[in-house]
Amino acid sequence: MKLFGSSLILAGTALGAGMLAIPMVLAQFGFLWSLALMVFIFLGTTYASLLLAEACTKTEDNGGLSTVAFATLGAKGKYAMNLCFYLLLLCLIVAYLLGLGDLFHRLLLSFGFDVPQPICYSVFSILMGIIVVSGKSHIDKLNRILFILMVVMLFIVIISLFSDLHFDYLLQSADVSMRDVVKYSTVIFTSFASMVVIPSLVSYNHEASAKQIRNMVWLGSIIPLICYLTWLAAIIGNLGTDQISQFNNISELIKAFSGHSSILQMVISIFSALALITSFLGVSMALFDQNKDAISNSNAVSFSLTFILPLFFVAVFSDQFISMLDYAGMVLVFLALWGPLAMAMSTRRPTFKLVDGVDTYTAEGGRFMLVVTFLFGAFIFISWFIQ
Repeated sequence: MKLFGSSLILAGTALGAGMLAIPMVLAQFGFLWSLALMVFIFLGTTYASLLLAEACTKTEDNGGLSTVAFATLGAKGKYAMNLCFYLLLLCLIVAYLLGLGDLFHRLLLSFGFDVPQPICYSVFSILMGIIVVSGKSHIDKLNRILFILMVVMLFIVIISLFSDLHFDYLLQSADVSMRDVVKYSTVIFTSFASMVVIPSLVSYNHEASAKQIRNMVWLGSIIPLICYLTWLAAIIGNLGTDQISQFNNISELIKAFSGHSSILQMVISIFSALALITSFLGVSMALFDQNKDAISNSNAVSFSLTFILPLFFVAVFSDQFISMLDYAGMVLVFLALWGPLAMAMSTRRPTFKLVDGVDTYTAEGGRFMLVVTFLFGAFIFISWFIQ
C-alpha cells in the first residue's frame, strides 16, 4: 500500500498542471497530433524518472535531491541542482496557487461569497503546510483520499461528456506546422513533471526492492498519461478545437460547459480543484524536504520558505498560469532530464561506492538510452526558444 500510495503521489503531482493546461494548449493541434506528442514526451520523462530513481537507490542519504546530487556530482553539481530545483518548484507552486485561487474564488462566488483570490490561496497554502509538516504518512493518506475522489469526479465527467461526444471533432486535422507543435512542448513536458518527488518517495520506501521502485515509477507515470488522453478526448469531443483555443484561464474552460447541467459544471470545478491540490501536495512536500535538506532542519524555517515566501511571487505573477508552467519547463530540462542523466552516469562508474546491503536499481537501456535522454532534453530545450 505504501508503494501504491507513492505511485498516486507521483501521479497526483503531475496531474494538476496538465489537466488544466493541456486542453488549452493542445486543442489547437487536434486530438491525433496531441496523442502523438503526449506519448513521445511521456516516454522521455518516464525514463528520466527511472534514472533519478536509480541515483537515489545508489546513495546512502537519499531523502533530498541536494544530498543525492552532492553524493553523485560533488559540491558544484549540488549547487547547480539546488538552484534549478528551487526555480522549478517555485514556478510550479506559483502556478498551482494561481489556479487554486481562481477556482476557489469562482466556487465560493457561486455560493454567494465574494472572497478575494489572495485570501483563497493564502489560507489554502497555510493549511496544506500544516499537513506537509505533520509527516509523509499523513500526506500519503490524504493524497489517497483526494486522488480517489478526483478519479471518481473524472469518471462522472467523462461519462457525462462522452454521452455527447462528436467524433468528427476528434478527427479534425489541425492546420499547424511542426514548429507550432515543438513550440508548446515545454508546457506538455511540465505536465509530466512529477519526478521532483522521487527522492522523497525512494526514502519513504527504503525497504522496497529495485523492481518495486521501478514499478512504482512506471505506474505513477502511466496514470497521468491515461487521464490526460481521456480528458483531452472528452474536452475536444464536446467543444471542438476552435472554441478551446480561445480560453485564457481555468474559469473560462469550466464556464464553457454552462450549456450542460449546473451539476456537471460543479463537478468539473471540484475535479479541477482536486487535481491542483494533489499536485500542490506533491510539489510542496518535495520543496519542504529540500529546504530541510539544504537550508535548515528547522520545521519553522522550512515552513516559511515553502508555504509563505511563494505567496509574494503569486501576487507578482497574477494571471500567468500557463506562463509559469512554460518557465518551469525550461528549468525542468536541467533538473529532471540532464541532472538525473549526469547522476545516473556517475553512479555507474566503477569508482562510485554503492550502499552496502541495499537492492540498488539500474535503469534499462544501457548507453543507448542515455544518449536518447540527452537528445530528448536538447529537443525540449530548443523548443523553449522557438516561442
